[in-house]
Amino acid sequence: MLGFFVRRIMVMIPTLLAISAITFVIIQLPPGDYLTTLVTELESRGEAIDQSRLQFLRETYGLDKPMIEQYFVWLGGMLTGDYGYSFEYNRPVADVVGDRMLLTIVVSFATIIFIWVVSFPIGIYSATHQYSLGDYGLTFLGFLGLATPNFLLALVLLYFANVMFGTSIGGLMDPVYMDAPWSWGKMVSVLEHLWIPVIVIGTSGTAGMIRRLRANLLDELHKQYVVTARAKGLSPARVLWKYPLRMAINPFISDIGNLLPQIVSGAAVVSIVLSLPTTGPMLLDALRSQDMYLAGSFLMFLALLTVVGVFLSDVALAMLDPRIRLEGGANR
Repeated sequence: MLGFFVRRIMVMIPTLLAISAITFVIIQLPPGDYLTTLVTELESRGEAIDQSRLQFLRETYGLDKPMIEQYFVWLGGMLTGDYGYSFEYNRPVADVVGDRMLLTIVVSFATIIFIWVVSFPIGIYSATHQYSLGDYGLTFLGFLGLATPNFLLALVLLYFANVMFGTSIGGLMDPVYMDAPWSWGKMVSVLEHLWIPVIVIGTSGTAGMIRRLRANLLDELHKQYVVTARAKGLSPARVLWKYPLRMAINPFISDIGNLLPQIVSGAAVVSIVLSLPTTGPMLLDALRSQDMYLAGSFLMFLALLTVVGVFLSDVALAMLDPRIRLEGGANR
């Protein structure tokens, strides 16, 4: 196991270096830079900008240096905890991301709990009651959840929440608490608004997880060891919980690699529709304005979470399922 850990960590390092280089190059591919975008925006308003100040800003932010030099400056800063300076927000990247991180984690963590709590019992029921009326009904709802666009469901729930409960449209809290310090009233307001993004973001994930769990569990229930356990007189519940379910929850464990970056990034499209102050819309704005340090640092953070999440899911799968080996090939 120790050798497995060491090998995986040694693979993670060059992987992250390659991702950092590709990320920085892609961000730099569009012509111009943030200052070019800023000048274009000012000219569209009929405003002018002093060229001497423009050159000063270009030298201050290091935008006059070659791309390879900018990359190594950015990479060296990240290794020392300096993620750069956001041009658009005029603040350090760490401060910009930190403002939205808490609410993003709250929304995403609640969504993950919603997906697991809803999909787990429904998937088990559908597999153990195959082709029953309940299975057909839940299957129909699952396909409906997969087919419904998140932004459309968001608009419907916004209208429903406003008409039925009087909840203010958009955001994660009432406008009066927007810039106020945390208090009991602010927490209650967040909880009142939280159920809409949780249902919207979690609907497609829940439907997909139900289908995967049902398919995996059905595959396990038809295997020879389950037939043998039933023939020996074990109760259906014991037969289900002892081995088949344990093997069938692999999709839940393997999803850890996707869950960690999702907790931080959130659903960008839904966040825009619902006016959520999360990190997803911030990343899109940074990419549009070519705020390279903000966009690059955030994308690298997501890459780090993905690599770590895949590592954790591999270890958990190897411990959960004895059929998954840490070493390549079969040991004889």
